[in-house]
Amino acid sequence: MREKEIDQSIKTRTPLFYGYIIVALIFVIQIVMFGSSATAGVFFKPMLNEFGWSRALISGAFSFSKIITGLAGIVMGGLNDRLGPRAVVTISGLLVGAGFLLLSLTNSVWQLYLFYVVILGIGMGGVYAPQMSTIARWFTLRRNLMTGFAFVGGSLGGLLLPPAANSLIVVNGWRISFIIMGAMTLVIIVLGAQFLKGDPRKIGQFPYGESQKLEVRKDFPPVTAQSFSLKEAIYTRQFWVIIIMAFCNIFCLQTIMVHIVPHATDLGISSSAAAAILAVLSAGLLTGSLVMGYNADKIGTRKTFIIGFIPMLAVLFLLLPIQDPKVIGLLVFIMAFGNGGAAALMSPMLAEMYGIRSNGLILGFSSLVSSLGGAFGPFIAGYIFDTSGNYQAAFLLCGALIVAGLGAGILLRPLTKRTLDAGTPS
Repeated sequence: MREKEIDQSIKTRTPLFYGYIIVALIFVIQIVMFGSSATAGVFFKPMLNEFGWSRALISGAFSFSKIITGLAGIVMGGLNDRLGPRAVVTISGLLVGAGFLLLSLTNSVWQLYLFYVVILGIGMGGVYAPQMSTIARWFTLRRNLMTGFAFVGGSLGGLLLPPAANSLIVVNGWRISFIIMGAMTLVIIVLGAQFLKGDPRKIGQFPYGESQKLEVRKDFPPVTAQSFSLKEAIYTRQFWVIIIMAFCNIFCLQTIMVHIVPHATDLGISSSAAAAILAVLSAGLLTGSLVMGYNADKIGTRKTFIIGFIPMLAVLFLLLPIQDPKVIGLLVFIMAFGNGGAAALMSPMLAEMYGIRSNGLILGFSSLVSSLGGAFGPFIAGYIFDTSGNYQAAFLLCGALIVAGLGAGILLRPLTKRTLDAGTPS
């Protein structure tokens, strides 16, 4: 059957491309999952006041949870390749919902670490690799834009849910609020997961653009020409270059996300203005995800991924004695714009380079490294402040890592002809 006839038959049977429904569902699920994760800081302050725990103990829960989430992401990504997103995201939703419900019963440190680090941490392993891999399977063209749109959902959740959770705590207290958050996340994620489908061909459709004659991209070969396992991908130099870039990106993002408010208040900026700066960071992530996703479909994923690191260099301007919250907000927005764009493009770039056969597993492994950056960054910045009394060295370290990530990106080259059978890396 000719391609034109295939396109026509698909239009006859399925007038609505289901891939757009997939993206809309993931958009909502990302709002709930990322947003609920972002509320942890809002809940832990009332818990801190009630139990008198140290801040180190609380931040330790954050860090260990990131590591567990990264490890779980490999498993979840691999399961997504085998079982599909409906089963994996359902399991993830059940664990996230149960984690929040159980947190309402917390009375001791071991319960905090069990409920938040283990149960919630494993559940959050399904927030990135399975969902982004699913989008990669549904889109060949517009993959970057669709992935960026899904990331907008996560950024929007981080913008909206923390203040909503704070209002719940003020009215109901933290225990009842955990129950409300748990019930909401469980119902929305599990219900949305039932409509996720991993293989467009099972419902008589093709990935968007795959049934068309595509011009070969100059930056990377077509995804249909690639079919790597995780083991094969690990033996390529390009894989580790992307890993380094992801680590540098998330290290800087999480460091600023956790410490920009205390830094601003240390400069004499009011707490309300400092909170507004944090909100601007979420707005920058949202805008960068969408704009750079759209741009990547025009000029290429690799090129846009590298360009995304340039705005992140705005972090170096935080070394200056700037006390105007508007200027700091502008710098944070510029930095987050690049962060959001680069984070959103990692999944499409891995799919373009290594194909979709083991995309969930490959993406899960890369997200583990990203999670380590997110875990170490805030901790190292906090240690630097405790020993020096300021964040100057922390911001300088972030700047150095961004320069390293940019340099790694410049060295990133397309894969050459595969030589895996000979046992040599590309």
